[in-house]
This record gives sequence, structure tokens and C-alpha cells, in this order.
Amino acid sequence: LASEFLEGFLTREPVQATNLGDHRFDAHWPDPSAEGDAGARAFLLSIRTRLATVPSAALSDQNQVDGRILLDQIGGLLFDLDDLKDREENPLYYTGVLGDGLDPLLTRTFAPLHERMFNLGGRLAGIPAIVAVAKARLRNPPRIHTETAINQAKGLVELCEHGLSESIAGVGPDLRPQLQVAASAAASSLRDFQAFLEKDLLPRSTGSFRKGSERFAKILRFAVEDDVDGDALVADARTEMDHTLAEMLETARELWPSVGHGPVPPSRTLEEQRALVRRVLARLGDDATDPKTIVADATKLLGDATRFVQEKDLVGVPAEPCRVIEMPEYKRGISIAYCDSTGPLEKTQDTVYAIAPAPSTWSAKRVASFYREYNKSMLVDLTEHEAMPGHYLQAMHANAFHSPVRTVFQDGAFVEGWAVYGEWLMARHGFGGPRTRMQRLKMLLRACANTILDHGIHAGQMDEKEALSLMTGQAFQEEAEAVGKWTRARISSGQLSTYFYGYREFRRLREAAEKGPDFRERAYHDRLLSFGSPPMRELRWLLGRP
Repeated sequence: LASEFLEGFLTREPVQATNLGDHRFDAHWPDPSAEGDAGARAFLLSIRTRLATVPSAALSDQNQVDGRILLDQIGGLLFDLDDLKDREENPLYYTGVLGDGLDPLLTRTFAPLHERMFNLGGRLAGIPAIVAVAKARLRNPPRIHTETAINQAKGLVELCEHGLSESIAGVGPDLRPQLQVAASAAASSLRDFQAFLEKDLLPRSTGSFRKGSERFAKILRFAVEDDVDGDALVADARTEMDHTLAEMLETARELWPSVGHGPVPPSRTLEEQRALVRRVLARLGDDATDPKTIVADATKLLGDATRFVQEKDLVGVPAEPCRVIEMPEYKRGISIAYCDSTGPLEKTQDTVYAIAPAPSTWSAKRVASFYREYNKSMLVDLTEHEAMPGHYLQAMHANAFHSPVRTVFQDGAFVEGWAVYGEWLMARHGFGGPRTRMQRLKMLLRACANTILDHGIHAGQMDEKEALSLMTGQAFQEEAEAVGKWTRARISSGQLSTYFYGYREFRRLREAAEKGPDFRERAYHDRLLSFGSPPMRELRWLLGRP
């Protein structure tokens, strides 16, 4: 039944299939029409009905987990179709699926160039149909969604007009003219889509970006695949912020002789404590990342972090490669960096750690703020999160667990929680010294603030002033980062809570494990990562099984 469901799901979601490493549908797009939604809904309901008849108690432990994951996924997909209605209310669905559909055929090397370009031609030829559906279905989304989609559409136009030339030039004359025609038609269609977004959709983008408390509770439930009390999670995040500030204060005093002048400033009151932390962070920000060398710097850091993990024997290091690249223009606008691993269904693994330089449209002041935020010691922590021992390492471990269900449906809270935990682990063992530890603590403040933002914006009435005050005043973020996060928090919901929730659960699991007589760090981490990427509630259950 699981195999039948996955086959139907991947057939209906060819872009996800490509990213997972199933290349049977690389020339195709999903059907975002109302008819496509109806077909998907009927399919999901049929599988859910049949799944309910399976006697779960008679299944193995791992199959019980997979059965519960399937039910959660089906529930989430139906919730997306019937409640969130992204294809009607969110233009970022369309720019996202287009970017995700083109990118792996260009940036990954899972097949010869000619084969990938042949399938790229099929997807380019299908773009006008996607644009037509978007123009017909989109109604009154939130304004911020449309504004962000406009910027991403510009990146897609640039890709089709200029960014494909090198790849197209690499194919033979039998395919090149066809690709050139398809790219030109796709660019024309995307320019039309951009004009539609700017002139038609933007003026009627009057929807609220807030989800409301009742809907957000459901979103959070599906985001973390656990029954979690949102208010309690926010309370825990605020408590963690207090503890983290105390650690930052201690680290700031340790760093002061190397970054400050004279005696350590007083830190009796909360205002004085924050002022000292801010002064130290400002000095660390002075050591700003050079935009010309950021990719080379991150590449070196990745090698350094890998050797450190091996020398300390913290966790098994994968043999698969990881490359650092500059984030494509059409992927920018939401986050500074991401880790993109070839799908677990791929025969040959390839991972990229992508970093976004400051956009060319930003003012000089905002660019300077951006590179102060992502200074050299922060780049160390970012590399830990995205690559080693974070997302890249965890993804390679997950690929070794043979469960088709967990291969396709990886839990976001597990993935993000492990990455934040990985930062903690590296700092605990001293990688990067107190400068990187300071940035790690700042990043933990950010994870806590993410949860508070997520809840406050979508289940409450948090406004921009309050959000920026939280991020810059209590989480010590630079203005450029805070402004970007305000955008991200409005166009997403639930996902920002996965970082702190997952980290909290990993720390709780470790604290419990350390009380046992046979705790060994390497063995413990390898076991944690040996079950794929299950929901944290399922990880707790699996670790408790004999």
C-alpha cells in the first residue's frame, strides 16, 4: 500500500520526484489546475481509507512508524488542498515549483548533460501551461507573497534569457535549436507572468498573511508532526533566550581582552548585559565576510569542519562529496543559504551548499549590514548548520536507511533540529573557539526568535515594529537580516518553529541518554541518525524500543 501511494504521489509531483532522484518524470510538471487538485484529493482519500483498515499492531516497529507517517502526510496534503489552497492564494507556489523544476537539471550531475538538457527542454516547453493556470487561479493573495513572487519571477526570466546559454552550448546540434526555441518561449511566458504579477495580481493582493490561531495550530501540528502546544513552545523559547543571553554574557567577557579596549564594561543590569554582548558582536562583525571570496572561504571551512568531526570522532562522516556554490538568483529572497542534496533515490549522491551574496538591488548600507551579520566567525557556524555536521551529513545518513516512506517524506523538525544541535555539538567541542561559540549562541537566539515570530505573526497580531525589536533588540540581529526574516516569517508558517522545536527535542533526548551507563557519543549519534529522518515523536518511540 505504501508503494502504491508513493508511486501515485511521485507521478503527480514530478518536480519532487526529480529532487528525490526518481528521473522518470524529469520532462514533466505537476498539474496545478482545479482538475488536478480533484484527482489528487480522490487519490489521497482512497489511500487513507484503505490505510485505516491495516492492523497496525501486527506490523513491525519500523512499519508502524511508516504507517503513522503516511497518515500524517496524507492529512497534511489534504489540508494544503482544502484549507491553505496555495494554488489559488499564493503565487510563490508557482515561482517555487518552476525554480525547483529547472534547478536540479542544471546544477546536478546525475545524468549526462545531453539527457538532462533533453528533459529540460520538456520542462521549458511546459512553462506556458503552468503560467496559464497561475493566471487563471490566483485570486487575492497577501501582498508580501506577490511582491516576493515578482522578484523570483525576474530571476526566472533572467535564467531563461541568459542563464541557460552555457548548458545549451554544451549539447549537440541535434538538440541545441530545440532548446533555444523552448528557452525563448519560456522566457516570453515568464515575462508575461511577471507583468501579470505586477499589473494585475499586485493591485488585488489584499489577503492577510496571518493564518489565524486555529489554522496556525493545524499548520504547526503538520510542520512538526507532533501534538505540540504552541503557547508552551513559545514559553520554552523565551526561557531558552534568557539562558542563552547568560551564556553570551560569559563568552563576551571571555572575548573582551581580544576585541575590546580597557577593562570589561559593567554588566549588572539587563541593559548593561545586552550592551556588552552587542559591543562584542559588533567587533566580530567588523571582521566582515568578503563577498568576492565567500564561496572559497566556505569551501575551506567545510574541509576544516569535516576534519574536526573525524578527529573528535563525533559522528560517522559520509564519503559522498559536498560542493559550495553561489546561490542562483531565482532561488534568492527567502534565506541566506541552503543545503541541496541529491535525492535519496539517486544512484550517485551529490550535495551543494549554496550561499546567496547580497542582492545587487540593495543599498550600500544594507549590503554592509548583510556582510557584518554574516561575518567570518558567523560563516563558520553557518557552515556547521548547512553542511558539517548539519544538513549534508544528516542527509547522507538518512539516505542509508531503506524506507521508501521516510525517503520521500523527511521530517523538517528532525532535519532542522539536528542542524541546530550540530552547531551546539561543535561549540561544545571547541570548534572555532569563543568567536564561533558567540555566533552559535546568537544563532540559537535566532531559532528561539523564529518560534516567537512564527506564533506571534500567524496566531497573533505581531507587527513589523515588534518583530524587528525582538530580532534586533533581543536576538542581536543586524537590520538586513531582521528585515529579511520579517519577510520570510510572513510568507511561511510553521517552518520557522521547526528549528527550536527539533533542537529542544534533540537536547532532551541526549540529556536522557547521558544518564545511562553505556553512553558513547559517536555510537549515540550514529544511532540517532540511523532511522532516516522520522518525526521527533517517532524517534522518541524508536529509541525506547528494545
